[in-house]
Amino acid sequence: MHCSNISHLLLTMDHCTIKKTEVIDNTLNPDFVRKYILDYFFEEKQNLRFDFRMEKPLGGIPGKKCGAIILSAEELSNCRDSATMQFCANKLDKKDFFGKSDPFMVFYRSNEDGTFTICHKTEVVKNTLNPVWQPFAIPVRALCNGDYDRTIKVEVYDWDRDGSHDFIGDFTTSYRELARGQSQFNVYEVSHPSHATLQRSGVPKHRSLIFFLPCPLHHASRTQINFTVAIDFTASNGNPSQSTSLHYMNPYQLNAYAMALKAVGEIIQDYDSDKMFPALGFGAKLPPDGRVSHEFPLNGNMENPYCNGIEGILEAYHQSLKTVQLYGPTNFAPVVNHVARYAAAVQDGSQYFVLLIITDGVISDMAQTKEAIVNGAKLPMSIIIVGVGQAEFDAMVELDGDDIRISSRGKLAERDIVQFVPFRDYMDRTGNHVLSMARLAKDVLAEIPDQFISYMKSRGIKPNPAPPPYTPPGHTHHHTQI
Repeated sequence: MHCSNISHLLLTMDHCTIKKTEVIDNTLNPDFVRKYILDYFFEEKQNLRFDFRMEKPLGGIPGKKCGAIILSAEELSNCRDSATMQFCANKLDKKDFFGKSDPFMVFYRSNEDGTFTICHKTEVVKNTLNPVWQPFAIPVRALCNGDYDRTIKVEVYDWDRDGSHDFIGDFTTSYRELARGQSQFNVYEVSHPSHATLQRSGVPKHRSLIFFLPCPLHHASRTQINFTVAIDFTASNGNPSQSTSLHYMNPYQLNAYAMALKAVGEIIQDYDSDKMFPALGFGAKLPPDGRVSHEFPLNGNMENPYCNGIEGILEAYHQSLKTVQLYGPTNFAPVVNHVARYAAAVQDGSQYFVLLIITDGVISDMAQTKEAIVNGAKLPMSIIIVGVGQAEFDAMVELDGDDIRISSRGKLAERDIVQFVPFRDYMDRTGNHVLSMARLAKDVLAEIPDQFISYMKSRGIKPNPAPPPYTPPGHTHHHTQI
């Protein structure tokens, strides 16, 4: 029986059509490849509707059940890796009476409940038993949700025009196995279980093999983000032991410094693989001799100022308040130059540096800070300044450079790398600190992507393109997209 042509599946959220699947021809049991990422909001009711559309509707009895839509959903991991892969095959099973086979591959990710969901389909390579498929890129979380040991199932089919594709065979693997690259571990035997014919030795007469080809599994252009925080320990913040201080540690809620750090840090940390962050303080007298420092590690370790995650920074910040004496003045240049030294050492696009400065007052070393920013504008770095408290922040607006590009000694900054916001502008009137932090993070991080791209463009650094298809000598195949 020739089936109707299925058009697509529509996803509607709150009466607005937001997603549409691909078209699948000539089947009453479509398995759609296209996946969609939806934002989930705990505090909101989100209504979803799915409409199944066909070019030629099937006849039937009104009111009678005509089938079911099976929906699979899973919370996504924060894995942002992308993989580029390529496969070829040797001696696949011949399925066509006239000619050879028209093979294609279908990849399935395993779900938490043990079922499988299609996540990728290759193009068809026409009339060959030794196909070489084109390289393809896929997000790792689409392939295995960031779980390197989760099973990946791969099926191989012979394409038929009427949609009744013939099953050739399948195999299973994992992302961890694929990450080994081309080796004996990434050669897979595929055979149809009902067609297994054995020799006396017990070895199948016909062995169809799938090979993982030499291809960089990870995009080499992926950039590591390095996050550093610098906190103002000047006396203008007030005595930390008093509730009027901006550094006061209320046991029931975060202070403004901690909220700003948590808001920005919890988003940017997902772009840093090891989650180890340098955390600095400035404007305090340090024990035991009381010297004033504008570049001291919050954890007290001059050799290793790194803290484990945002919680590690918060813990080091709380400890510092117990050991140092708030003093002054408010100097930014030392911490800007601290990050710039690291950024200057890696200018090939593999790393980008983001400095978060949280401060309460008027800057004391404006000339030196301007010079540090102008020099930093040549480097792979951005600076976020969050002002807390009720002070006037006019000087910070000048550093921001949105309206007038910052300059020092007659030299303009190559690009704008500073974003300043006063935290008070984001405080929710109802006292909802989660909402305040979300608003702050959204605005202060909004300029980072453009600043990052402007640096890459200024240095002529481009993302690595997908590798060219691998074609062994003597192979000339025609490719068809399903």
